[in-house]
Amino acid sequence: MYLLKNDQLEVQLLDPAADQERFGTRYCTGGYIFQVIDEQHGALLSGPTYPESFNWFDGQGIPDAFNLAPLRDPDGAGDLALVLGIGVCDLKDDQVADLCEWQIDYTPTSATFRTTHAYGGFVMAIERTITLHSRTVHLATRVRNEGTRLTPIRWFPHPFYPQPVGEELCRFNLSVSMPVNPGYTLAPSGFVARAGWPDQKGFYQALETDDDAPLVVVQRHPILGLVAAVCSYTPTFFPIWGNQHTFSWEPFYERTLAPRQAAEWWIAYEF
Repeated sequence: MYLLKNDQLEVQLLDPAADQERFGTRYCTGGYIFQVIDEQHGALLSGPTYPESFNWFDGQGIPDAFNLAPLRDPDGAGDLALVLGIGVCDLKDDQVADLCEWQIDYTPTSATFRTTHAYGGFVMAIERTITLHSRTVHLATRVRNEGTRLTPIRWFPHPFYPQPVGEELCRFNLSVSMPVNPGYTLAPSGFVARAGWPDQKGFYQALETDDDAPLVVVQRHPILGLVAAVCSYTPTFFPIWGNQHTFSWEPFYERTLAPRQAAEWWIAYEF
């Protein structure tokens, strides 16, 4: 692992080479935030099976993913596709066929991961930088299309917070709504709240919003009381999910990049 550390927090980042047993076909391998540890209070993040066990699909900490927009070779056949941030994957067998390699620049409070994918006419350069400043963990991503094909990208972060005390979960600066469902409701306070206690499968629900502004989240936390996150973008799709171990929100960022076009976005987690 790579460790970012100051006098308040320690951020554990998985090593794309040394921690390969923790990766699969779902989450980005470069810049995977595995845990954030408070010097006084201990681990601040959870996961769908944390702390009992770990598997690559469920993950833990703050993983993020491009996997919902796999890039198939338009001139090829079979089950292989490029998944940004991971490499060439066999979608039928759900296995990584050719894991990408990352170049890493590392300091005590920052780490930058760079890779370039080339597959089936797609050439995509990715740069991801995680920085720790005071109690803020900042993740910036840049993707550039260096190939000749129009290339869709679909990315989302999946922060796993411990289930908070009480029914309230999180609140947003955007006005949100949802249909009646067994998992969640909107409390009079404006917080998304539990409508029922989840089991291992958990409750998944897409939120609806017509607002057009960068997302800000205030999240209940059983140790710190409140934590927050700020995104540089407005979600194009915005589901929430949680089971008995964890609760998460997933603000999607989606673009289609023309050749030589780049996209940049960031999310900052405040602990």
